[in-house]
Formats: sequence, structure tokens, C-alpha cells
Amino acid sequence: MLCVEFEERLTDYLEGLLDGGTQRACAEHALRCPVCHDLLSEVRNTLQACRNSTPPRPSASLEARILMGTAPETAMSCDEFENHLTDYLDGFLPAPLYHRWERHAALCGRCTNLPGEVVRSIGACYSYISEELSVPAGLHARILQATLGTTEAGEVRAPLTARLAAMVRGWLDTIVTPQLATVATMLLVAVLVGTSTLSDDGSIGGMYRALASSAGRGAAISGNLKRAAGNLVGEPAGSSEQKAGQPAPQGRGKQPE
Repeated sequence: MLCVEFEERLTDYLEGLLDGGTQRACAEHALRCPVCHDLLSEVRNTLQACRNSTPPRPSASLEARILMGTAPETAMSCDEFENHLTDYLDGFLPAPLYHRWERHAALCGRCTNLPGEVVRSIGACYSYISEELSVPAGLHARILQATLGTTEAGEVRAPLTARLAAMVRGWLDTIVTPQLATVATMLLVAVLVGTSTLSDDGSIGGMYRALASSAGRGAAISGNLKRAAGNLVGEPAGSSEQKAGQPAPQGRGKQPE
């Protein structure tokens, strides 16, 4: 086999695509020819290095230029870029708009450094806010002169009637409110207990009727007790009520004539 034939079939030989006889002839030629043997070793080492190496990732500017050349309708103007800058920094941009924004940042030389400058400015503002600065001399007087037309501070008080009304309301709140709250709570509990135990239909009217009926029964029982007491002492049933309206005798033990 000639060297020219070996070079033509070198790639197929390394990939194992040749038939058995041709594959064996190429191997014998590489062993006999020092030049083709060095060529075979160089190509084999190069292919092995290519397989082991990781291809470099394309830069953002290259990807942006490719997309801009293939899809020009996705381009973004500088004004639109600035309008979406805050949303981009806060992470509120949707995915399509986010990628358009980043492509513009990679391609536009005027807008590339803008996000970094804004971030540094915000950080500087936060650092300055945390620092307490002394008030310049005469600033208070200048503010009064510009707003009120005078540097003399005057006392502003509410009218006398408003102050008296506020004082009375304060007294009433501290004195009356707790008592009213206690009385209202007791009344509410009494109404709830009465409607659930005394009333036949669970209403306030039913509770009133039950109380009125209980009062009538109490008066009848009291009358019966009085009549029973009169019978025990030998007096008529109504004598006690009559004596209650008569004047007492003037002398003890004196019988009427």
C-alpha cells in the first residue's frame, strides 16, 4: 500500500469502517512506514483530545447576534429597556421579555453597564440612609421662614369648649364605661337564663308571662297563709286585714265600754 492510499483511508481505518483485508493492509503499512506511523499517532491523539475536551460555550453576545439576525422582530429599544429595568432587577419579567431584555443588554453598548450602575446606586442609597446626619445650623429657621413667614414658634391650642369636652369624655370613659359594661353583662345573662328556663317558647314575652303567673301564685299563697294563721288564733279570716286599718287602743288592757 502506498502512503497516499494510507492517508486517504486513514479516517475510515481509525473508525473501523474498512473491510478486513484493507484494514489489515493499513495496519501493516503503518508498521513499515515511519512517516505514516507518526501521522497515525498524531491523528489518533488529536481525536482523543477532541473527545475528552468540552466545547466552549458560546458567548452571550454571539447568541444575541445570532438571534437578532434570525428573529429581528424580538429586538428591544433602549427606552423599552429602561422601562423594564426595575422589573428585571426585582425578577418580575416574564420569560420571553426577560430574554429580549438580556439580548439588548448584551448588544447595546450604552445599556450594557446600566443595570450595574443602578444596583450600585441603590446600595449606596441604603448605606447613606442608615447613617444619621446632623441637621445643618439654621435649617429649622429657614423652614419656618419659608412656610410660616416667621421664625418665632407659637403655641397652637384647641378651643376651650373642645378641651372641656375632651376632659369630660375622659372622665366618663374611666368612670361610667366599666359599670355599664358590668350591668349590661348581668342583664344579658339574666335574659338568657330567663328565656331558657322560665319562658315556654324561648322569648322575652314568654318569660314575662311566666313571671306574672308566678307573682299571682305568690299572692294567692300569701293570702292562704294569712287565712290559716287567723284560723289558728281564732280570728276571722279578714280580721287581720281590718285591724291593720284601725287605730291602736289608747290604754293597755282597757276594755271598751
